[in-house]
Amino acid sequence: MNELDAHHNRIVEALGETTTPKVNLENLEKYRDFLEANIESPCYLTGIEDFDWEEFYVFRPGDEGEYKELKKTRPSYTDVFEFMGFHEMLSDNRGIFANVQRRFDDKKFVLPLADLKATDNNSKNYQLLHIFQCG
Repeated sequence: MNELDAHHNRIVEALGETTTPKVNLENLEKYRDFLEANIESPCYLTGIEDFDWEEFYVFRPGDEGEYKELKKTRPSYTDVFEFMGFHEMLSDNRGIFANVQRRFDDKKFVLPLADLKATDNNSKNYQLLHIFQCG
């Protein structure tokens, strides 16, 4: 069994399904409940890649100074966040949302969980989030 099959089986098991689960609000809610019961605190997160708003600046033509200013008020994929819990919002397109607090200034944000990874690659939290993203 390859790694992708193993991830798939973990998601199927977490949702209590016997076949490939559909991505819908009901299953997102079930998986959010599964994650909520299994994520260990503290859980520190960072971005997998640049967030949507950052693309203009990361890949140009955006101004570097403007980017630095915007990063003071907007979340960046380079930031470290503490996971504060799950937001009640779910989306067929964006999935599960997390309430996070940026470590260096305590600003709070709501971010798509699919855009985040645990900072400790060897942690249970990293594995749980990786399974979600690969599913």
